Amino acid sequence: MRRYKVYFFLLPLFYFQIIIGQKSSLSINILGTIQDGGSPHIGCNKKCCKLLSQEEKNKRLVSSLGLVDLENDNFFLFDATPDIEKQIRLLNNNFKKQLKLEGIFLTHAHIGHYSGLMYLGKEALGAHKVNIFAMQRMSNFLKSNGPWSQLVDDQNILIKKMMENKNIILNKNISVLPIIVPHRDEFSETVGFFIKGKNKTALFLPDIDKWNKWNKSLIEVLKEVDFAFIDATFYDNKEINNRDISEIPHPFVIETMDLLKDLSITERKKIYLIHLNHTNPLLDNSSQEYKKVINFGFNIAQIGMSFYL
Repeated sequence: MRRYKVYFFLLPLFYFQIIIGQKSSLSINILGTIQDGGSPHIGCNKKCCKLLSQEEKNKRLVSSLGLVDLENDNFFLFDATPDIEKQIRLLNNNFKKQLKLEGIFLTHAHIGHYSGLMYLGKEALGAHKVNIFAMQRMSNFLKSNGPWSQLVDDQNILIKKMMENKNIILNKNISVLPIIVPHRDEFSETVGFFIKGKNKTALFLPDIDKWNKWNKSLIEVLKEVDFAFIDATFYDNKEINNRDISEIPHPFVIETMDLLKDLSITERKKIYLIHLNHTNPLLDNSSQEYKKVINFGFNIAQIGMSFYL
């Protein structure tokens, strides 16, 4: 079977870029902000999905970050989403150059976070030895279950096992530290990541059950980072009326605001809310909820944002 090096070329896709921080060769790029099921969401006939324009649909990709290293013309993905093809094209459009995919860091085994790996297989890219960084249970899950095991057997991917609180040195300028967080761990553990560059550090934590279940303090963690991309799946408990919301726990945005209400505006501005459910009113920048969150000092992650490290 013919093998391909994993390079991606500039292809047409909507483009805009908001750059944050002092210019550097290292940057984190927002490639998606939506919860696993996407938006428009399957089975949803509410106005949140039904009335979306094509432009809005193009911007509503599943949550993912791209870590770009221009010194080496490569990048790493944080989570492999169902929108991986569009997201890689977006990344190349933003930088207007050919970049090599060096690896993918996986947070956990819920569909929006690893199912994009399927596009690395023989039916699609036919990739060769893409590094997949995963915790122990996540690694075992991929090796023991099809179709993911075929990616391993065919060497489309190489699994690199991570350990909690053990730094992964990618090169002299970049390191990544996985931290375990409480979540619905049916098939794997769940982690967030500290992403450390030459000058700045970011936290990527798209899924957690509730802040008070974590063995760390979000307030203390914020002191260690410059940017924090955190779980904002639901604004409050009023969004879901057809399912038991206790079965899909996440910290409500209003809970996060209450937890951090005594922080300075400077600390609050480190927060970028990500992983928004299709029902979340924060997806509508004309909503009262959106205005309240912005006035509070939080930011809402937008596809196309770049953060220099």
